[in-house]
Amino acid sequence: MAVPKRKVSRSRRDSRQANKFLRPAAFGLCKECATPLQPHQACSTCGFYKGRKVLKTKMDRALGRKEAQLKTEAAAPKTAQENNVQE
Repeated sequence: MAVPKRKVSRSRRDSRQANKFLRPAAFGLCKECATPLQPHQACSTCGFYKGRKVLKTKMDRALGRKEAQLKTEAAAPKTAQENNVQE
């Protein structure tokens, strides 16, 4: 096992450990919705990254499901019972 030949001085020891401190997390603002977010991350609120839509958000999925539901209701042929009820 290696053994130090000389004692490490306080100056040398402390200067080596001078950069071992916590840094505050860097945050920026989303250009689309002004939500705080970390750099180089897509916005989870609006789904934009560098001015392009890259993620589908919950609202996008909900709107897509609603549109699909309306299309299927409009395209579905009515049965005889539904025709009698409406008349």
